[in-house]
Amino acid sequence: MSHSHPELPLPGPLPTGALRVVALGGLGEVGRNMAVLEYDGRLLIIDCGVLFPEDHQPGVDLILPDFSSIADRLDDVEAVVLTHGHEDHIGAVPYLLRLRRDIPLIGSKLTLAFISAKLKEHRITPVLRQVAEGEEASIGPFDLEFIAVNHSIPDALAVAVTTGAGTVLHTGDFKMDQLPLDGRITDLNAFARLGDRGVDLFMPDSTNAEVPGFTTAEAEIGPVLDQVFAAATGRLVVASFASHVHRVQQVIDAAWANERKVALVGRSMVRNMTIAAELGYLTVPDGVLVDVKRIDEMPADRVVLMCTGSQGEPMAALSRIANRDHRVEVGPGDTVVLASSLIPGNENAVFRVINGLMRLGAKVVHSGNAKVHVSGHASAGELLYCYNILRPRNVMPVHGEIRHLVANGALAVKTGVDPQRVILAEDGVVVDLIDGKARIVGAVPCGYVYVDGSSVGEIGETELKDRRILAEEGFISVFVVVDSTTGQVVAGPQVQARGLAEHDDVLADVVPQVTQALAEASRGGNVDTHQLQQVVRRVVGRWASTRLRRRPMIIPVVVEA
Repeated sequence: MSHSHPELPLPGPLPTGALRVVALGGLGEVGRNMAVLEYDGRLLIIDCGVLFPEDHQPGVDLILPDFSSIADRLDDVEAVVLTHGHEDHIGAVPYLLRLRRDIPLIGSKLTLAFISAKLKEHRITPVLRQVAEGEEASIGPFDLEFIAVNHSIPDALAVAVTTGAGTVLHTGDFKMDQLPLDGRITDLNAFARLGDRGVDLFMPDSTNAEVPGFTTAEAEIGPVLDQVFAAATGRLVVASFASHVHRVQQVIDAAWANERKVALVGRSMVRNMTIAAELGYLTVPDGVLVDVKRIDEMPADRVVLMCTGSQGEPMAALSRIANRDHRVEVGPGDTVVLASSLIPGNENAVFRVINGLMRLGAKVVHSGNAKVHVSGHASAGELLYCYNILRPRNVMPVHGEIRHLVANGALAVKTGVDPQRVILAEDGVVVDLIDGKARIVGAVPCGYVYVDGSSVGEIGETELKDRRILAEEGFISVFVVVDSTTGQVVAGPQVQARGLAEHDDVLADVVPQVTQALAEASRGGNVDTHQLQQVVRRVVGRWASTRLRRRPMIIPVVVEA
């Protein structure tokens, strides 16, 4: 299998008749999915999602794909194809459209409804082109065919892209649930037709490639939820993704069967489920939904709260409930259900929320102790079926961490795909399909782009490193006034610290060391304030490392008088 290399050069010009594929996100991570296909000077983008930050990225709200490699070629973009409506596939679209607002968005009815509502908040009116499974469309040099796949959200589509270089099949996120809630199964007939015609590059979802067998059917969750609801004696809180229409449907059904009312909590949950109900993807019996403002006047055993925050997001409803920072309260006798699986990297945040809820006395039901969630991604057995049906000439696993991509590639090899034609790429790696063979030809810059409040891309690893140091090591500030002529200390040093466990008296130990170091520097003719600040930083840093076994941020201020 071909592996990417961190020192790959920039790719050369695309040869005539070749197809270029570069992922600007989604390879080596679960999130910010975005693939750019180039043929005959034109670009087609498949998905444009966000990645949610982890603990080591303090203060970051979202992480976007790196658009820099196509920033000067946005006029060459024919369209963005959106495979489905999850945030890790559509969440970055507003930031791309800020750069060029009239890029057409192609997707299914529900997907376009979700992205339209999001874009409205950004005051962007998009150019939309609605498609459905079984449809074909041509845009520029790209011929597109859309194929039904099932996932944990309705209306998901795979897309086959045909150019003069061959056919690429991108699955988006998918599984092969044979008992889907909406009766819409993954169209293996269409896969077989494509396989007979010839798939030159297969780009399959890798998230569950390490999981043997087949993903459990969504239909098995309903009876479990019904049992949990029937046994609950107090208030019920269910947390899920704000776009998981199928899970919300099951919660509504279980609430209706157990004579409970449902209140939607969280702006994104209310928005998405309102859209899903209006378009017919969510069936809500009359009278079952109530406004969250009414729950305090209702008996606790007659209420279900459907909220966001199943991944431990700090500002989502469930985290705030666990921290007693929400109008909704839980306590002894109440039951909280986390109806989602853990996204890699979110484990600590989720366990913190679970511990917080249990500390309040609530019973917490989650996928670790009950079958209240099934994955939306194909396991190894389903992927093997795909490889055998499609018989692809080349394979480039997508959507997953490195271990997922490697596992998916190994499955391809087991079914007879030439190991040299299984491309294990990471974000930014450029793959060219030339004369029916895919190969790595270089890489483009592809870093993380952080959304931090209202700023986009203005903070980087340096600022995050400073934040981590402040959070983990604290800081020490040193204020000194020196004579502008002689460099002698005329006031200070004044030393203050924050985030250190030691008493202020300990800081007095470093004062004479700073004074001595400044005196020696001034005797050597060094009276430049910047250089004197570096002297102070070195002395205090050495002292903190030796005396405190810490590496705090050191902020020296040297003022001339």
